[in-house]
Order: sequence, then C-alpha cells, then structure tokens
Amino acid sequence: MPLKKALLLLLCTVFVSAVMAQPLAVYTNMQNQVIVWDRGIMRKVDYLPPVEVKTGRTAIPYLDNSRSFKIYYKGGARTVNAGFTNEFVVSDNLIAFLNAKSLKVFDNGNIKDLSTFCTQYYMGDSVLMFFDGVRSEYKAYYNGTVYPIEGFLAGNPLEVVKVSDNIAAYDNYANQFRIFYHGNIIEQEDYAVSSFEVGRNTVAYVDINRQFKIFHNGKTYLTEEFPPSAFQVGDNVAAYVSNDGYFKVFYGDSVRSLGFFTPEFRVADNMVTYRDPGGYFKVFYKGDIYTLESYYPEKTVVQYNSIAYVNRANILRLFTEGEIYDVTNAELESWQLNYDVIKYQIGRNMFRIYYKGTEYSQ
Repeated sequence: MPLKKALLLLLCTVFVSAVMAQPLAVYTNMQNQVIVWDRGIMRKVDYLPPVEVKTGRTAIPYLDNSRSFKIYYKGGARTVNAGFTNEFVVSDNLIAFLNAKSLKVFDNGNIKDLSTFCTQYYMGDSVLMFFDGVRSEYKAYYNGTVYPIEGFLAGNPLEVVKVSDNIAAYDNYANQFRIFYHGNIIEQEDYAVSSFEVGRNTVAYVDINRQFKIFHNGKTYLTEEFPPSAFQVGDNVAAYVSNDGYFKVFYGDSVRSLGFFTPEFRVADNMVTYRDPGGYFKVFYKGDIYTLESYYPEKTVVQYNSIAYVNRANILRLFTEGEIYDVTNAELESWQLNYDVIKYQIGRNMFRIYYKGTEYSQ
C-alpha cells in the first residue's frame, strides 16, 4: 500500500475511534466490589464502596472508601492522591478537580496544573473556564492549551458564564458579549445581552435590540425580530417558542416550524423532546421527527442522543440515535441513563448494563 494511502487510512481509523468511543458505566455489587463496564467487559476495579463516584464518557473519577482520589481510564484505575481532593467534576473528555483551592485537569491520561488558587470554574466537554486567583485573570483550558480570557477588574467577578462542550459565552467587564470558540475569542456583540444559552457549536441569545440570534459553527443567524417566549439550546440544535406562538427548531443552519402551539419541551444532544398538541410524546432528532408514545411520560431522562423512561406498560424504553429499544419489563429497584448506556438493578443483587440493543451482566 502506498505510504500516502496508509497514512490516510491510519488518520481515518484514529478519527473514527475517537468519535465512536464507547461510554462507561459503574456500579457497586452486593459484595461491595466496584464494577466498571467498559467496551462490553465487566472489570473489578475496587473492593469497597466508594464515597463518591461520577461517570464520564472516557473516564470515571471517584473517591474510594479511604477518600483517596482515583480515576478509571483505559482499562485500569490509578490513584491520583491520598485524600487531598475535595471536589471533582467530569465531562466527556475532561476531569477537573480541586485539592483545597488548587485546580487541576485530567485530559487524555495526563494531569495538568491550572491554578494554585481557583475560586470559580465552569466545565464543558472539552473546555474548562476558570478564574486564576493568583493572576486575577479568567482563563480557558482547551485542547491542551491555556488561553487568557479576561483580566479581573476591581469589583465583582463575571456575573454569568456558560460553558458547553467546545464553547463558552459571557458578558465581559466592558459589558460586551463574547464567545470563546475553538481557542479563539469572538467579539460577538459590542453590548451585553439580556439572556443566552449554549450548546456544542451553538449559542442562542437576545441582543440589545431584542432580536433573537443564533451563533452556530462560526456564523451568526438572525432568526427572529422579537425575543421568543422561551428557548433552549443543545448540541447543534436550538428550540424556541416565537413571539407569535410558533414552536420552532433551529438545526442544520435553518429554522423549521413544528406548528402553532406552546409545548413542554427539552433540548439535548442533537434532539428536542416535546409534547405535541394531541398530547403525543415526540422527539426531533437530527432533522427527523419520531413518535415515542401517545401520551407524555411524567419522568424522562435525556442524555447524549438518548431518551430513557418507563412507559405505562412498565417497560423501560430507550430511544438512542434514531432507534427504539424495549430494555426490560422487569420490576426495577433502580435505573440510570449515562450518556447512551442504561444501568439497571433487578432485586437486591442483579445488575444489568444495556447498550445499543445488547444486554450485559457480570
């Protein structure tokens, strides 16, 4: 095979592997063993129940039974420190943690010191924005690099900062609306905005003239001349009720009207769930509309291209990436959706993991 083609194939393989990386799940069994489900394999990673555990898409940070801070990553758990971590958060790709006021980030297997005195931080999947109290400056960690964002002036800190995935938005000290996107600060508006929401590649906001605008993939769209009565933003999608009462979805650089009604709705990764005028439970997902139920469920969990709920037939149902799965009709002690993985418990000692049509058990 020619060298050029071989390199291209290798790059494509690495890219697809990164995009298609399977998520994780974790639970403590009846023997108090900590079990991690990783790529279809159950692994015992600890032998006493943790004090606190959180699940990311590529890593699982936790405080073990003795409060040592550990991170499960790529098949094994490593001890980061013995009892110094007092706070931690996890996203798709990052883990931020505080040792007293010292902020650190775990990224792709490596730990980086960000600030020895941090009083504020905001994390998305790939962006960590924080206030460095040593230099009195807001900074952003993105893709292995720390970027200066805003020097701290005398007075209060930034009032509103919102971060999601690979983007951050805020009104700066000069009352100007700014967006941090792919390592660059975009001078979005010369004035502060009254309200805004963020998602992957997307920021929706009402500007000083009360026009409703959407920044998406580096471009700004004027979607409405008047502010909507309600709006939400997710990854690559936004939904809103316009000033004249139409329910609309922004997706793929265009606006689609779903009708003249004001629904209950939620926006998440690439999708919008809503109650239609007939009471049906529907989801707008990547340009298509799916009907899930003829009624609107009381409780739904929405994460990462997925929706999970127990329907009236007592079936735990999962919608993920355009497919509908009936997971189980057993009486459940508990269940939880992490990204697109369902973890559920039957009775006292039976745990199951469900991922894209396949059930896994220990």
